[in-house]
Amino acid sequence: MRIHPIDLGIVILYLAGVTLLGAWFRRGQKNVRDYFLGGRTAPAWALACSIVATETSTLTIIGTPAIAFGGNLGFLQLVMGYLVARVVLCLVLVPRYFQGEFYTAYQLLEKRFGGRVRSAGAGVFLVTRALAEGVRIAAVGKVVSLALGTGSRTAILIVVLLTLFYTFEGGLKAVIWTDVMQLAIYLTGSAVAFFLLLHRIPGGWSEVTHVAAAAGGKLRVFDFSFSLTKSYTFWSGVIGGTFFNMASHGTDQTLVQRILAARNERDGKAALLGSGVIVFVQFALFLVVGVMLFVFYQHAAPGVVPSDPDQIFPAFIVTQMPSGIAGLVLAAILAVAMSNASGSLNSLASSSIMDFGRGRGASVTGDTLRSSSALLRRSRWMTLIWGVVLGTLGLVRWGPVLVAGLSIASITYGAMLGVFLLGIWNSRANATGAITGMLVGLATMVAVNRFTSLAWTWYALTGTLVTFMSGSIVSAIWGGGPAPRDMAIGNKGMSA
Repeated sequence: MRIHPIDLGIVILYLAGVTLLGAWFRRGQKNVRDYFLGGRTAPAWALACSIVATETSTLTIIGTPAIAFGGNLGFLQLVMGYLVARVVLCLVLVPRYFQGEFYTAYQLLEKRFGGRVRSAGAGVFLVTRALAEGVRIAAVGKVVSLALGTGSRTAILIVVLLTLFYTFEGGLKAVIWTDVMQLAIYLTGSAVAFFLLLHRIPGGWSEVTHVAAAAGGKLRVFDFSFSLTKSYTFWSGVIGGTFFNMASHGTDQTLVQRILAARNERDGKAALLGSGVIVFVQFALFLVVGVMLFVFYQHAAPGVVPSDPDQIFPAFIVTQMPSGIAGLVLAAILAVAMSNASGSLNSLASSSIMDFGRGRGASVTGDTLRSSSALLRRSRWMTLIWGVVLGTLGLVRWGPVLVAGLSIASITYGAMLGVFLLGIWNSRANATGAITGMLVGLATMVAVNRFTSLAWTWYALTGTLVTFMSGSIVSAIWGGGPAPRDMAIGNKGMSA
């Protein structure tokens, strides 16, 4: 199946426009502070939009409706945990990121434990983010192959090359402002899909609620049963979701970078909290669209439901939406794909350069670092290298994209959050304990993923507890002198 030429024109116009807009932000770029932090000039509302656009992906837009299509609205319980996590982060971690000028999350670990722990944390991030983004890019192929009738490799190549171009040129400022535009496009596209479905379903919303109830309560949100094997219950959602989101927004450079780019601590907190409101609304919209697709295919849609759940929403767009609107929604899905890819490229490059590329003993801040044109050139070339890596990983077949993406992140997120909390809440912890705790946490979660049926929503909590406890035990046994205490609770500050 191929889309109408009008829709194809809209998609092409979008791709060209966002690419040129992103490249335009190269103007006035002088140093790595501009390239990796956007000069710390973006307002809080733009950063909030960028945070949401970054944590939302193509696999979210096509995978979340698929969850509700086959189940109910229980995924919202996880999003409630996301809201709790943001409040906790504003109290625990965000203030520490503004006790100095940091370029990456892992420079905070360096201040607490030293360079070895910084490198270990950054290394885990690089591997995790590259794999997770590979899943996200692979999801693009599922959408565009339906729309254009071509193989997924061509679609992946187009998206990666265009995104790489404007990220290479414009840095984080380009990422932030294209994120704002892309968020507006994909939310508009999703809202259009909602109202079109409402119009196309005989009986409108009354029919949706009737069929959903008859199908086993597809509009049900809460499940208060306690189970370690069910992904979406109230307990796994609120508790597990809190730890998962604390790890993603507190230790993952792709998202922490947005907070670091804020003008000050107050703006950083406002951006993080504001993003929580937006993300709840958008997930509710995606899930309701999934339920409406179920009703539509039950009563109004000709043809057969696609066998791949991840193609249910894209198939509706291509086969049922009128010309013009289909192009807008497809552009919206491509928008979020490019938003994710650009954020990952810039954050991967920033961690590679700032955590590994400056050499041992290099100053975290200072006039030399800010003004180094050579470092800026290296940063751009590192962006190019990561573009090749992500494009290659996008060609791998990952299975159901939403679960695959979240599972990859969940395996490592617990170990990362455990190390950060170890530095904050255990003043006696040292570098040996931190690295050992991280390794034990990672090994435990790989084993849990492979040999148990524990739901992925419990992964971050489990990894955090294992890392924190093993790190504390090893620190107590293997003393070796006190570690720096800049990050620990009770210390009055941290100088850069």
